[in-house]
Amino acid sequence: MRAAVLHDLGEKLDIRDDVTVLGPGPGEIRIRVRAAGVCHSDQSARDGGLPQPVPVVLGHEAAGDVIEVGEGVDDLAEGDRVIVNWLPSCGTCAECVRGMPYLCMTHVLTGYVMPRFMAGDLPIFGMAGCGAFAEEMVVPRIGAVQIEPDVPYEVAALVGCGVMTGVGAVVNTAQLRPGETAVVIGCGGVGISAIQGARLSGAPIIVAVDTVPEKLAVARRFGATHAVTPDQLSDLTTEITGGEGFDYAFDVVALPQTLRTAWTATRRGGAVVVVGAGRAEHQVEFNPFELLFEGKRILSSLYGSAFPLRDFPRLIALWRSGHLDLEGMVSHRLRLEQVDDALAALGRGDVIRQVIVHDAGA
Repeated sequence: MRAAVLHDLGEKLDIRDDVTVLGPGPGEIRIRVRAAGVCHSDQSARDGGLPQPVPVVLGHEAAGDVIEVGEGVDDLAEGDRVIVNWLPSCGTCAECVRGMPYLCMTHVLTGYVMPRFMAGDLPIFGMAGCGAFAEEMVVPRIGAVQIEPDVPYEVAALVGCGVMTGVGAVVNTAQLRPGETAVVIGCGGVGISAIQGARLSGAPIIVAVDTVPEKLAVARRFGATHAVTPDQLSDLTTEITGGEGFDYAFDVVALPQTLRTAWTATRRGGAVVVVGAGRAEHQVEFNPFELLFEGKRILSSLYGSAFPLRDFPRLIALWRSGHLDLEGMVSHRLRLEQVDDALAALGRGDVIRQVIVHDAGA
């Protein structure tokens, strides 16, 4: 089968047709990938920002059809349509027992040591144990959520990471209530999802912040009430909050400067929600006085604090009812051989979410 293989960090992906997927083993399923979203995390893994052994098949935001089940899997069958949950929970670790399945690292860490593919004699890993930039992939049974067969693959794929991360940051992590205000820093696919989450939650003021003017226009289309560049944010904060700041600031970029911007834009007693996956070598400085005196909380929102078995169906229901625009987020449809172009285009103003289409299906 065909797959896009990263041999060394920072290199272009190698489109190969001699790759085979390993498994499924007990408790696993094999999926024919129909659509795979291109996420900034894929770019970060390629460039070394996110730890990832090589060679590797990147991609983790996907939807497709079950084509084989391993021993012990009796609740899925060939032909079932599924969304990949790239952060499956084991159910028994300390984090799972505490009700925080989104912090479970059991299956993800296994993905760092267990190859998912072979190309001849070459073992190849799958990003986060997945590898969606391939025609087929194998995941644990808990790493897939069944959906209705009429849900388009492209819509389903977006739910699997970007939409879950953005909407979940607002709904699950912040638990924003009607009447509370929000600022979202970074207006890519995850940021647009956070904006939609704030709109769904009843925020009367939703400020979108980005350095790319075209992205600000897109943010307004999806629910932002205001849209500014970073250098305009201070004046806008003064204008609409009297300088008090916003209840929540969602940092989807997670650079030192954007985290500081989020902190400054948040009111005393408000919360900064870290949504983006920053680099381990970056440092952000806060002094002890401001941490105490400002009373602000810094919240981590890994994967939108998701419980996929509950949240994926909810997001699909919101899409069905017309409250969550997912089709409108698909700005480009590409073939597998165009994946390098897709990664290079992630910061472009006309890009919301790009989808690699493996098959012309529904």
